[in-house]
Amino acid sequence: MTERTKTKDLIRIAVMSMIIGVCAWITIPMPVPFTLQIFGVFAALKLLGAKKGTLSIVVYILLGLVGIPVFSSFQAGPAVLLGPTGGYIIGFIIMGILYIFCEPLCRNGWQKNLTLVIGLFFCYLFGTFWFSSVMAGRGRSVTFLSGLMTCVVPFIIPDLVKLAAAELVSRRVKKWIK
Repeated sequence: MTERTKTKDLIRIAVMSMIIGVCAWITIPMPVPFTLQIFGVFAALKLLGAKKGTLSIVVYILLGLVGIPVFSSFQAGPAVLLGPTGGYIIGFIIMGILYIFCEPLCRNGWQKNLTLVIGLFFCYLFGTFWFSSVMAGRGRSVTFLSGLMTCVVPFIIPDLVKLAAAELVSRRVKKWIK
């Protein structure tokens, strides 16, 4: 790998990290507000591949952890990651790790998308356990089922639409990246 290739990869990882952050700022007002954050995560994995895409997710989370307001509603810091919805953000890394292991086995786009859907399931699972635990620590008893109903069910269809959008965008953008 040449120095030029390494530099290009670092730039792509940094740019995708910031795109995830910008997507987190874009909110669609609904009774339960939606952000485009997961679209950015899907796009990073699809555009950069499993390893570099996962690295961009880790960089995004580290940027937020050190105080750069890249999380939804322009939030930042450890309190966000340790808060009720922090498990869903950390769950993005779980998606990336699963994608790292499964991407070499995928022969076509629909298999990669299925892997991302399965990764999203694990993100939901981890995030909901986290949500229930944090809420219990705050003296509010939230069952796993009620956590799912609040934090996951309203987002399933929109998140699948975001995956489809990431697929379309990544197909077009990949031509320019190469």
